[in-house]
Amino acid sequence: MSDNEIHKTKMEKLKASKDKIFNTKNKKKGLVIVYSGKGKGKSTAAFGMVFRAIAHNMPCAVVQFIKGAMATGERTLINKNFNSICEFHTLGDGFTWDTQDKDKDVKSAKNAWEKSKELISNPEKKLVLLDEINIALRYEYLKLDDVIGFLSNEKPKDTHVILTGRNAPVKLIECADLVTEMTLIKHHFREGVMSQKGIEF
Repeated sequence: MSDNEIHKTKMEKLKASKDKIFNTKNKKKGLVIVYSGKGKGKSTAAFGMVFRAIAHNMPCAVVQFIKGAMATGERTLINKNFNSICEFHTLGDGFTWDTQDKDKDVKSAKNAWEKSKELISNPEKKLVLLDEINIALRYEYLKLDDVIGFLSNEKPKDTHVILTGRNAPVKLIECADLVTEMTLIKHHFREGVMSQKGIEF
């Protein structure tokens, strides 16, 4: 047999195997998705899903728990071009090391969580991103059991919810349907390169 014939035979077997697997995947449900880890790309991946949802005309929403008023490309683009299909709420006061005010941070996180519950409970919203909520959970600005209880028992069955941020709690990971950990292998920040437009914001 030629190399091409050998390749064709292998791919036919692989396709048959894949088809058999895919034929067993026939359920649909709203997913709880977690992006965590020390590597860059958590919010980036989540916003990729938001823009994918927008492209499919799926009403969606974003709630930012930590990030403050600093202009970002994603917020500018959504508010300017897609605000009829995607709500964008920046309810954080900035990074915790900048605010240095725990009481204020807790109040902001609770306000953001109330808005999140309102959006998730709206059956018209098909996807809701809770950006950096894991940070609020890590510092115990929110009660983890309250978040997990709501996602497990009150989230509409067809609604997707994405939660981002480092140090996702183990109980949240156990509750989720899809979890991806971004692993830090190399980062330009360590070489003295600052955050840049179009890359970090």
